[in-house]
Amino acid sequence: MSTQILKSSRIGARDVAIARVSQTVVRRRYLTGIVTPDPGSEPPPFTNLTDISKLRTSSGDSNSGADRFGGISGTDGCYLDGDVTSEKLIKEVSKFSQLPENFGVNQHIPIDNELKERLRSTLWKFKAPIRYAFAYGSGVFSQGQSYQRTKPQVDLIFGVTYTQHWHSLNISQYPDHYSSLRRLGSRAVSYVQDNIGAGVYFNPYVEINGMTVKYGVVSIDTLCRDLLSWDSLYLSGRLHKPVKILRDDPRVRLANQRNLFSVIRTALLLLPKKFTEQELYHTIASISYMGDPRMNVAAENPHKVKNIVDNQKQHFHRLYAPLIDNLPNIEIARGYDGVSDTVTLVQDMDPLRRGNMVARLPSSFRKKLYARYTTILGVDPAQYSTTRALAEPSSDTSEGTINRTEGSKFDQMIAENGDLRAEVSRAIQNTVKWSSLAQSIKGLATAGVTKSIKYMGEKFSKSRAAKRSAS
Repeated sequence: MSTQILKSSRIGARDVAIARVSQTVVRRRYLTGIVTPDPGSEPPPFTNLTDISKLRTSSGDSNSGADRFGGISGTDGCYLDGDVTSEKLIKEVSKFSQLPENFGVNQHIPIDNELKERLRSTLWKFKAPIRYAFAYGSGVFSQGQSYQRTKPQVDLIFGVTYTQHWHSLNISQYPDHYSSLRRLGSRAVSYVQDNIGAGVYFNPYVEINGMTVKYGVVSIDTLCRDLLSWDSLYLSGRLHKPVKILRDDPRVRLANQRNLFSVIRTALLLLPKKFTEQELYHTIASISYMGDPRMNVAAENPHKVKNIVDNQKQHFHRLYAPLIDNLPNIEIARGYDGVSDTVTLVQDMDPLRRGNMVARLPSSFRKKLYARYTTILGVDPAQYSTTRALAEPSSDTSEGTINRTEGSKFDQMIAENGDLRAEVSRAIQNTVKWSSLAQSIKGLATAGVTKSIKYMGEKFSKSRAAKRSAS
């Protein structure tokens, strides 16, 4: 693949804000709309979200000062395929200027300005360095009136570079945040975090900055790996839904854009030919709950997915519409008509196109699907090679070519199989089940028995309240 120079953009070191996105380059859709600035933020010098395909082949002296990054492949609108799944490639990204202008701006969701500043100021209460952080859940985004009656704790995830070093500093500053596990030292805490479950260490019911907070710590490497390959779907699943990014990181932004495309493709494999925008978002939001043991033991609100989508539809639209707009296998059957806000979409069911989607699924997740279909179809996928097709860049001003993954005959056979929807669901459930169960068991050690009982008690209480409300 040709080495490509990606357009640089001047972005502040501490904050990456939201840019206004123009519709001028939208080719055929209503969907992209206007992505408005995050309230209270200062927009960086971005222009058009979808106009990021003008990738130029690098030439000349490598020390010329231009930021170069080889290997990002795709067409316009952040259409990421193929080599971007390489963890080595992701690790080569160290600054935002290596990404195209406006890349991943859809990931930044606006929230109430006062809450946003309060959450951001919470990060500065920690002396241990936080490279990436986001807030999520009912403490940040509405999930309906039943959640608003109480004051839920705010859920945070911190992405850090070195977990043992981070916990060493944090235990010194906030020993009361930890269970008795801290007495074994930061090495033991880091070992439990990295080697059990999904690689996240949670400290719940922490009083800080006037809020009750539950914060999880994860290494940037573990986070990016799950976003790219769906090892556990634990963190990648949380980022399928709207979150508030409080501190951004270029590696995570790149990996998460791939994650968002992956979940759209997975949802399409679960949906019929024609579906509504609401059904698409519901399918996307439900993926991370498939196989979650809490859903089976009434420790989670059974209407949670519906509550999330119904109350956050505009955020889902902001997150996914610019990406949907650039997928060639989705068309609009009926758009906004000024009366009903229901949008009907139709996908191309051609086995060749759907086979390409199968080939572009996250690597760990795709291996589970391949293993099942090796048995079902009675063939070895190694007999069929996945090709790397060279496609011409979509911009007249672009130079060079773009690599794209094309599905093999085996991928097309999977796409044509009548049980594909059930097999994709099975692969999701098997991925989610074990990581969620391991994380729940780990919580007894990391949070302590008292906090764990309190947490599960609140979950059971919310579940019962939801059932009473429904009846």
